[in-house]
Order: sequence, then C-alpha cells, then structure tokens
Amino acid sequence: MSTASRTTPAVLAAALLLAACGSESASSGGEVGEGDGGPVRAEALCPSDFARYGSASSEPSVRPSGTPTALPLPSVNGVAEDGVKITALYAWGLESGCAGVDNSADFELTNQQTETATYTLTFGFLSASGGAVDNAEQTVEAVGPGQTVKGTVVVGERDGDAPEVTGVKVIKVRSVPQAEASSASGTCPKSGMRLYADEGDAAMGLRAVGLHLVNCGTRPIRLTGYPRVTIQDEDHRPVDGVRILRGTDQISTGLGGDRGPQPVVLRPGEAAVAGLAWRNTTQAGEPVNAPYVRVWAEPAADPVMVVPELDLGTTGRLGVGPWRKDETHRDPAGGTAAERP
Repeated sequence: MSTASRTTPAVLAAALLLAACGSESASSGGEVGEGDGGPVRAEALCPSDFARYGSASSEPSVRPSGTPTALPLPSVNGVAEDGVKITALYAWGLESGCAGVDNSADFELTNQQTETATYTLTFGFLSASGGAVDNAEQTVEAVGPGQTVKGTVVVGERDGDAPEVTGVKVIKVRSVPQAEASSASGTCPKSGMRLYADEGDAAMGLRAVGLHLVNCGTRPIRLTGYPRVTIQDEDHRPVDGVRILRGTDQISTGLGGDRGPQPVVLRPGEAAVAGLAWRNTTQAGEPVNAPYVRVWAEPAADPVMVVPELDLGTTGRLGVGPWRKDETHRDPAGGTAAERP
C-alpha cells in the first residue's frame, strides 16, 4: 500500500519551496528557540497554508503570525537519518494564535544519491512516554544530487484526549528518481499518460493495489496485455527470487485478474487499471519486504516507479492483472468513460 494509507486523516503537510541549488528554507518557524535547552516562545509565521498529502498548495503572499512554543530536541545537530535531520519542534495550539495546527517540525533533507529524486518522508510525533501521537507525511520534489533543502511538516488539531507531543522522529524515507515519479495530478507528462498506484486494500493477509493509467494527452493510447513490473528493495536494488505472475487468480480469486487480457484503447481523459496482488504469509525462510515497484505500461513506454510497500512474507509471488478500461474514472472535464459518447 502507499505510505499515504498509513497516516491519519487529520494529518496535514506544509507546502515546500525548493531551491534550484544549494540550501533554501521553506519552513515557517524561523529560528525560534535556537540555542535554548527548554521551551521558548517567540513570534513566527503560522504554518496555516498546508494541504493534504498529494495535493498542490501555493505560498500565500501574506500569512498571520503566532507565538509557538519551541520544544527541546535530544540533539538538534545530530546525524541525519537517511539524509533527513530534524532541526526544530514546535507546539502551537489555540493559545499560539494560529488556528488549526497543534505541532510542526522543521527538517533538512540532503539527497545522497547521484540523480535528482522526489522524496516522501514519514515523521512520528511522540508523547513523553515515547508512544506515537500522530504520523505525518511530507513530499519533497526534485531534489538534486548533493542538494540540501529545508521544510516544515505539520499536524492539525487532535482530539482533546490525545497526549501532548514532546518529541518527533523520522519513521520512513522513500525516494524515487524524479524522471520516474508517479503522479495523479499536475502537469501532464510528455508521454501523455499518468501512472500511479492507489492506497490499496488489506484483509486477512491479502494485499491488493491498483495501478492506474490516465490518458492526459491529446492522442489515443493503446494497451495490450499486462504491465511489466520489477521489484526493488529499500536501497533500490533489484529483488530476486520473487515470481511475477500473469494474473492475480493464483493469489486470490475474485480480484478481476483471472480474465485474459483484452486490447484497450484510451481516448484523451479515459483511464485504465491493472491490479497487483500478494499475500504476506510468513513461514520458513526470510520474509521479503520491498517498497518499490518499477512499472512499464507497455514495453516501449518509459518506466514509472510506485511505492506500494510490498510485504510479501515468504510467499515469493506477486500477481499482476491485465489492463482493463476503468469505466468509473472521472476526468477534469467531467463525466466518466461510460457517460461519454
């Protein structure tokens, strides 16, 4: 499943402004409390212009100011984890003068890879006991090799019974090459097609994720057969020993992947879907966990990398269903594929 499915609905993320080179700040906390060992209050811009994971947001020309409390970190200048270092933690709340946000954290991200990459970062906001209070995701796009960018991750208001946040940590770092980043919205790629994975379903050890292909171009797209996929581990190394099955019926019946492939023609605005299915059963052997799946819609198409977080257990099998037209897809022009002439 996508990492987005592992965060609470109330989790919100602040938009980032990334530098073309070097390091440029996109955080809103300034240097509140810098150098102090305890909570400090000082005026800062409200981190109110944030959006749910995966949606676009723009920096407003004017934002109100508030008075957050800067909370101490175990080691502000500590070693970065997978290229990510948390530099500040703030408590906001109603008394801060900034509505709708309880906590925020500033971070620095350094691309330690050799190519430009888009990152999805998952942060855990913690209570004094070390337990999880909330998780939040932040997407950072187009970070060049060796480049360092700064940003802010935000969590919105929680229920009154939630514990107070006193700490934050990096839970997970995922990256994909910028040239292979998936997208469900935004500018149409040069290929004229968007390819992305949905949040998926999980029940009784069965996992199912949909691969969605949308024709956002001006010409028809013709699909035949199955998408081609390869699997990569956390370090982007190929995963061997996993059988890629044509169809999902050997994983579970009733997922729609047991029907043979049929030619699919997508007019502009239309979409297709194919399924990934697996089980996370664990018996003898080493379990396989592989976050990344590289997908080719057609043999001649450019690859797109999605992050379904495959937890294959020891089954050693991944089922891939054939492309079929998605009659429920609704394009921005309005209407579904079934409703258009």
